[in-house]
Order: sequence, then C-alpha cells, then structure tokens
Amino acid sequence: MIIKGKEYYYLMDGAEFHCAMDVTMRFIGGKWKTVVLWYLKNKTYRFGELKKQIPDITEKMLSIQLKSLEKDGLVKRESFAEVPLRVEYSLTDFGMTLIPVLNAIAKWGRSLAETKGTLIETTHQQSFR
Repeated sequence: MIIKGKEYYYLMDGAEFHCAMDVTMRFIGGKWKTVVLWYLKNKTYRFGELKKQIPDITEKMLSIQLKSLEKDGLVKRESFAEVPLRVEYSLTDFGMTLIPVLNAIAKWGRSLAETKGTLIETTHQQSFR
C-alpha cells in the first residue's frame, strides 16, 4: 500500500499483507468461512447441527474450516467427556469482533439479492446451488 508516497506492508505471523483488506480476507476469505461464522454468531452448535444449517458443505470441508477458524482464534472447540463424545463450537471473544463485519456483509448481500433476485421457498431436500 502507498501512504504519502511511501510503500508499506503489514507483517503478521510471518506473512506479508499489502493492505488491511488482505489481512481481513486471510481470516474470513473463501467460500465457507463467513457462512460458518454467520451461524456461530448467535449460537453454539455441535458439528452435526452446524452441518444441517449448511447443507451444501461436505463434512470434510466443514471440519477443515472449523479447524482453520479455531487455529486463527475465531472459533472455540469444546469437548465433553461423555459417551458418545460431545463437541461444541462457538465464537471466541476475538471471533465476536467480526459480528459487525458479518452483519454488514449480510446486509449488502440481502440488498443485492432483493434488488436483483427473487426469494424462493425451498425444502431441506433441495440444493441451494
């Protein structure tokens, strides 16, 4: 990025970022991260419950995304010593700082969809793609 004629970049966790948007997208970029974060913003979910909320994501991809979000400190994974094992996912305090960003992204998407698209009722058996 250029600030007052001088070139700068952010160095964070050993990686170079050329602007603030680059930093943000490092954490929430990709097809599924924002969707997972969206559902976790108001509720703690078990893996299977979260998978039901996002029918088009595969179990493998959901697992990958949750591990990545946990590694980044946005999602907390809590295991309970029960039979069968119970694992719950929720946003961390750091993850909660993204709620205004997620709300803004959703508001923009909703406005665009209402302007250019049509809201159609679907059943759980139907695909969203």
